[in-house]
Amino acid sequence: MIDTGHRQENRFEVGIYSFAELVSDPVTGEKISPTERLRQLMETMELADQVGLDIFALGEHHRPDFVSSSPVVILAAAAARTTSIRLSTAVTVLSSDDPVRVFQDFATLDLLSQGRAEIMAGRGSFIESFPLFGYDLKDYDTLFSEKLELLLKLGESERVTWRGKHRATMENLGVYPRPHQAKIPVWLAVGGTPESAIRAGVLGLPMALAIIGGMPERFKPFVDMFREATRRAGREPLPLSINSHGFISDESQQAADDYFPSYQAAMNKIGRERGWPPVSRPQFEGARSLRGSDFVGNPDDIIAKILFQHELFGHQRVLLQLGLGGIPHAKMMRAIELLGTKIAPVVREEIRRRMA
Repeated sequence: MIDTGHRQENRFEVGIYSFAELVSDPVTGEKISPTERLRQLMETMELADQVGLDIFALGEHHRPDFVSSSPVVILAAAAARTTSIRLSTAVTVLSSDDPVRVFQDFATLDLLSQGRAEIMAGRGSFIESFPLFGYDLKDYDTLFSEKLELLLKLGESERVTWRGKHRATMENLGVYPRPHQAKIPVWLAVGGTPESAIRAGVLGLPMALAIIGGMPERFKPFVDMFREATRRAGREPLPLSINSHGFISDESQQAADDYFPSYQAAMNKIGRERGWPPVSRPQFEGARSLRGSDFVGNPDDIIAKILFQHELFGHQRVLLQLGLGGIPHAKMMRAIELLGTKIAPVVREEIRRRMA
């Protein structure tokens, strides 16, 4: 059995993730420089640590409207400026990367952070990395399966023998450095395919389930498949994370008004690429209702929604992507402060009480 290094804790974990967007403010048209965007990102990571959030995760994208093509470098910078928060990707696009370099980068991050690194492995939202690094999209499925297998073996043993189709053979080769933790936790990011949910359970990997549209109840079957696959594999129950979009302000309507323009602009841009219809304000309002997918409102709204979904899923972690696109930095900082000081303590205590 492969030990993936995940932690089982009673504490319910609350965190945030970011794609480090570099886009114009949809209202003012103002666009900041990549240097300023990274400076602001570091401030959000520091604040998340200071207000007691558990996780900060950073996406990997290779497009002009993002600055996080190399998220581990940014996480390493954050490691030197934080003390407690765990540092993850959301996600590492493993299909177009080299598992050996992924392991070495995260082992180094783990040493710098003294054991706070995690890997969230996934296929990614976009496909630019495939031609960029010389991979064929026809190998989409086999690339991920093969590279995930190797990554897990690297965490299991200092010296590795491995053969595959898409990478050079390894014959009893050592991979260094080794991490601070006994094993770096590896989570499998799942966007809503049964095969991925089952794979997580079979491999013994915690699952990070993205719910970014539709009613949460529609995703319950994926959670059930994950847990049934875990049980059939003879494993102990594994952690589950729910990852969703959201934004928080002191007033519910203010949160919606601040968030909608950037949300609409970001989703419509992706929609034009993928053939989705434009997002309307009524659709947005439905998505931020209790039974919708998005966590947009005041602290009471967010608390109610996390607890509602916990009744559905019994999950151990929630990660929110606070803001899409051009949210002003001061408002983003306030949203993080509210999540850490007003929401997380209440949610943790209520779930602790329920599970006692």
